[in-house]
Amino acid sequence: MNKGIVVLLLAMLFVFHAFAQQKDTQRITDSIVNEGKALYRSEFASWFGTDIFLAKCANKRELIGGYLSYDTPTGLNNVFYSKGDDPFVLGTTSFGKDFVPENYTLDTTKRTFTKAEKELFTMRAAVIKRMGTDTIFKYYKNTRLNPIPIITNGEKKVYILTGPGVNGVVVFGNDYLVNLDDKYQITTINRLHKNIITAYYKNTQDNNSIQDSTKREVAGMHSHLPTTGDFITATDICTLMLYEKFTTWNQYYIMSKNYISIWDCKKNDLVVLTMEAWKRIADDQAKRHPKQ
Repeated sequence: MNKGIVVLLLAMLFVFHAFAQQKDTQRITDSIVNEGKALYRSEFASWFGTDIFLAKCANKRELIGGYLSYDTPTGLNNVFYSKGDDPFVLGTTSFGKDFVPENYTLDTTKRTFTKAEKELFTMRAAVIKRMGTDTIFKYYKNTRLNPIPIITNGEKKVYILTGPGVNGVVVFGNDYLVNLDDKYQITTINRLHKNIITAYYKNTQDNNSIQDSTKREVAGMHSHLPTTGDFITATDICTLMLYEKFTTWNQYYIMSKNYISIWDCKKNDLVVLTMEAWKRIADDQAKRHPKQ
């Protein structure tokens, strides 16, 4: 075969392989972003639904057994349910898709679970029971574990986030993904980050922050071990969307061996670069803007 043709074919194969890798990376990261935003929607409804229900229905506080949050065709619902073996809904706080906490309706009609609510309740109850006995789950001072049940494309999952018990702190890590089968039996438990990472967004001396010339924190960052994976996690995205508005971060960077995930805290968008590309950009910037 002509040498020139061989070179051309090899070049075409290289381009095709690179394009396929890029498409695969995009597919993976799109799925992560979608799941992270689903977790955020659930937590948004839980945060503000809890405040509203406890303020408006203080007389029902002793009856509360727990709560659930989920998407609806028109927005988000947060429901509080009763204690006991056969719980019922105590109240439902509904939000629109504008994510404005003040735009809500509260229905305090006592009712049974819908089919979807019953599924989420059963998933959450199974995981909470396991959390009480399984040593894989770690507990840290001034934090709490928060199970979030979601159903995505028929898959039953419960994410567990670690939330801070004090103000001024963002907690990444010590998070888990629990998968369940159609009979609500737990099939796998995956510890996503093997450690806990705290960012003190009111402390300009935070080692995990990037500061401008005025000592203002303009970005945060943490690293992923190979066991966590190459990319930002859905739990990272959920945590960032919940807390970014309280910080001065413009971006958040997550470094792994092969990739860097850059989350835009203003636009809630993700850009993923290979570490090789990131280093080329950094080298180019260093040449263009040498330190005096």
